[in-house]
Amino acid sequence: MKLFLIFFAVSLSAAEHLSPVEMKIVQTVDATAAESNALLEKIVNINSGTFNTAGVRAVGEVLRPEFEKLGFQVRWIPMDDVHRAGHLVAERKGTQGKRVMLIGHMDTVFEPSSPFQKWTMKTATVASGPGTSDMKGGLMVILFALKAMQAAGTLDGANITVFLTGDEENAGEPLTISRRDFIATGKASEAAIEFEGGSRSDGRDFATIARRSASLWTLKTTGVEGHSAGIFTERAGSGAIYEISRILAAFESQLKEPDLTYNTGVIVGGSNVAFDAAKNSGTAIGKPNIIASTAYASGDIRTVTDEQLQRVREKMKQIVAKHLPRTGAEITFEDKYPSMAATEGNKALLKVLNGLNLDLNMEAMEPLPPAKRGAGDVSFVAPYVDSISGFGSLGGGAHAPGETIDLSRQPVQTKRAALFIYRLTR
Repeated sequence: MKLFLIFFAVSLSAAEHLSPVEMKIVQTVDATAAESNALLEKIVNINSGTFNTAGVRAVGEVLRPEFEKLGFQVRWIPMDDVHRAGHLVAERKGTQGKRVMLIGHMDTVFEPSSPFQKWTMKTATVASGPGTSDMKGGLMVILFALKAMQAAGTLDGANITVFLTGDEENAGEPLTISRRDFIATGKASEAAIEFEGGSRSDGRDFATIARRSASLWTLKTTGVEGHSAGIFTERAGSGAIYEISRILAAFESQLKEPDLTYNTGVIVGGSNVAFDAAKNSGTAIGKPNIIASTAYASGDIRTVTDEQLQRVREKMKQIVAKHLPRTGAEITFEDKYPSMAATEGNKALLKVLNGLNLDLNMEAMEPLPPAKRGAGDVSFVAPYVDSISGFGSLGGGAHAPGETIDLSRQPVQTKRAALFIYRLTR
């Protein structure tokens, strides 16, 4: 009884600040929570690893009629040219409020070969399964927020595009194809909301208005192969492995600034080396008494702005150019996910969000530090449209067997999303 009274008091407090239409939205979310969880279990049990294109399409086929019942025009954009399943796009055309883009993805990191395949209940409110919180739970937040809006009669007149990619975890190459339609939708929108997992720490929820980029680098060094007795002499020089070691040590000591990380994921070196940059794998043969002739390393860079990325890359080039005796080195870069800067427009969306948090009798949400969230699809449209992320599910263990979702928080996340979309599209 005590818990009921606390909940009832909170509900009454929130009701004082919500319109009758908004209260209808909130009540519908509560009434459809079990339906949301059941549909979530269904799509979690469909393997949709990025490279399982049939599985990704199967998830899309489950979701298609759900959006169609809400009056959305639904289409599938094939991505055969980049060896990916494709994207599901659902649109409602309207004339009131902002043009809003809702962003999610249907794929997971768990391919059919993974032993982690099925939904299980760990406790009364915590479920485990592949993609539960990253981000099939977020797909349910999108869908049931829109269902609640429809029940309250607030979808009519709204201009909303739901764009669900099929390859967020490993985008098809080239990006000019795999993100072509996605970026075009962003450019035609006035607000973008991404439903990647929510963030909570020390009892507080956080919103994402900035995300770091993710790009790759590959380093190759060369040296003069010869007898190890001559190492460091004027004739033999230092060899490829010492040169690559110098460079990596300099990266660690000289590339230090806020929100920047850089990682070395693989390194190979010796007198007979094969390296595949696309697969980040290689083999090397060498002997203790032979100076290494070749070495490779590769890794990533994560920055919070494009300006920071370009500055860091230039510094890396300068470090690489300072060769040890009789060695050579070159570094190449590959763009992947761009950064999402904390623009004034993004801050304005957070202000709207915190207005409804107040009306729901919930604490204001501070911006999540960019270093605490990885790259995501929203960054592709962030240069063109005010953007915010972190509206999805709360859970843990993403990208690892045992990934979980907190089902008790699904209604909270869904109410937030529904009221936020409603207020933007009024």
